[in-house]
Amino acid sequence: MSSEYWDTRYAESHHVWSGRVNDVLGREAANLPPGRALDLGAGEGADAIWLARRGWRVTAADISRVALDKAAAHAAEEGVADRIDWQRHDLNETFPEGAYDLVSAQFLHSPDGLTRDPILRSAAAAVAPGGVLLIGSHAGWPDWVEHQHHDVEFPSPEEILDRLELADGEWDVLMCREHDREQRKPDGTIGIRVDSTVMVRRKALAEAASGH
Repeated sequence: MSSEYWDTRYAESHHVWSGRVNDVLGREAANLPPGRALDLGAGEGADAIWLARRGWRVTAADISRVALDKAAAHAAEEGVADRIDWQRHDLNETFPEGAYDLVSAQFLHSPDGLTRDPILRSAAAAVAPGGVLLIGSHAGWPDWVEHQHHDVEFPSPEEILDRLELADGEWDVLMCREHDREQRKPDGTIGIRVDSTVMVRRKALAEAASGH
């Protein structure tokens, strides 16, 4: 996964993504009490800004400096710049420090050498006691995509959960399922694609010690 690849992609247009919070995060994190959050693959910053608006202090990481500069400018426009720490990381090589009440990894798919499983295990390790790891993934290519990258893997939610290698007795599985999502197709019509959500909660220290 090269910074050049993603810098070029983000430089090609004013907005690569919609500018709206990812559906999985917006749905599942809406009722979580704000604390410290880590947004992995932050892109142009929509998720981080949504969290900051809701009172979270966010560390937002992405490989692309172009994307992070766009995101920081957007955060300043929205008045939440002081609540977000934008950090450039090639997650294959470096990972943000600290422990977080929410770690969000939304659609970490790439045709360019992303070592997804170790990154998600690092994401789990960064969850503080009582905190949540939320992983949103595509379950496959939509049927309207003609040129599919066959080296991009789409594991099932059960496979994602298994590959996290979570310690027995230390986590609660809150969600592990596939679901449909509406997405606008290139011709402007609305199509359906299948995504998945894995949401796990690290037990608080007292819970883990008591075995509950």
